[in-house]
Amino acid sequence: MANHYHAVFVLTIAVIGMVGAAVVPRSLLPTGDTNVPMNLTADIVLRDGYYLEQHQVTTADGYILTMFRIPGSPANPVRQGKNVAFLMHGLLSSSADYVISGPGRALAYLLVDAGYDVWLGNARGNTNSRRHIFHDPDARSTNFWDFSWHEIGYFDLPAMIDYTLAYTGHTSLHYAGHSQGTTSFFVMASTRPDYNKKIRSMHALAPVAFMSNLRSPFVRAFAPFVNQLEWIMSMLGVNEFLPSNEMMILGGQRLCEDESPFQEVCANVLFLIGGFNSPQLNRTMIPALLENAPAGASVNQLVHYAQGYNSGRFRQYDFGLTLNLIRYGSVRPPDYPLHRVTAPVALHFSDNDWLAAVSDVRELHSHLSNSIGLFRVSDPRWNHLDFVWGIDANTFLYERVISFMDRFN
Repeated sequence: MANHYHAVFVLTIAVIGMVGAAVVPRSLLPTGDTNVPMNLTADIVLRDGYYLEQHQVTTADGYILTMFRIPGSPANPVRQGKNVAFLMHGLLSSSADYVISGPGRALAYLLVDAGYDVWLGNARGNTNSRRHIFHDPDARSTNFWDFSWHEIGYFDLPAMIDYTLAYTGHTSLHYAGHSQGTTSFFVMASTRPDYNKKIRSMHALAPVAFMSNLRSPFVRAFAPFVNQLEWIMSMLGVNEFLPSNEMMILGGQRLCEDESPFQEVCANVLFLIGGFNSPQLNRTMIPALLENAPAGASVNQLVHYAQGYNSGRFRQYDFGLTLNLIRYGSVRPPDYPLHRVTAPVALHFSDNDWLAAVSDVRELHSHLSNSIGLFRVSDPRWNHLDFVWGIDANTFLYERVISFMDRFN
């Protein structure tokens, strides 16, 4: 088993090197702002006939984030006063997660059709949010990537939520997040507890906070080497993990399309990440999924998760003994004060999720003071990625999420 993990670790490093060397300039949207990167989310929403708005917000530490608003559709016209639903993606992904499955299946569209004003967030560093008032993400030496999911929760979510509420005139909204979209929420709600009153209900899809029991071979492989990985990346000047680029997209299209003999290999790579559930993966959709993900992230986001797996704690980034003393006043980083999370939270989990183990979700639940409850997906094979890409996510999950949101209106 140790040799297997070592092989996966070496392969991961090799992939990072190849992808990093293949970065090419990104094309641009045909708008007046030539700094706005090409966006898969916009292409999908407009193709599917839903109304779309694009918004930018600048965080307190200078990151310029792109959000997308779907205020209505021909079947449910735009009108004032709709209740707001804010959706946040997971690690290495983007807002496209919530529309890529198409009308009748994707959560964003189902919410719009149910009468909600839907806003899609994008974390710093992904393909939609690669701008900063000072730092260049593509520079060889840059501070742009000096963040983990802590900063996404502490700065990005508050900025996007405040903008959304100010723009719509509401004082609170519904929140749904997948994977890292749940992690960052718990960072925000515990370290900036005033934001709890701005949340009508929170729906954690495959919640990730405590991680000591996860089964993903990728995380289990590199977690023991996380300190060495962090040092190597720093020495090489590599701060971005798996950036999106044209070579990755073309590779996904050629190798994973319906006619390709390698399509099943592509499917199994996805299963190795989140768990095996073949009936729920639309293989025809794999090239589009790989156009969306990986969408870019910082190395520190991966490192922070690995630290959580190693420590068994949900706590802030570990900078090492000296920097921890300077930043936190202690040799170890502090745990997130989850008792401060007072927003109503529903935890949606599954038995076959390799990244959000049932026991870890239950541990999270025990720390929440205002939980709506624990809700298991009835499909015993439901995996981590099925929460956003599963063929039957509507019937297994989304109908329940929307009914809970309706209850808290």
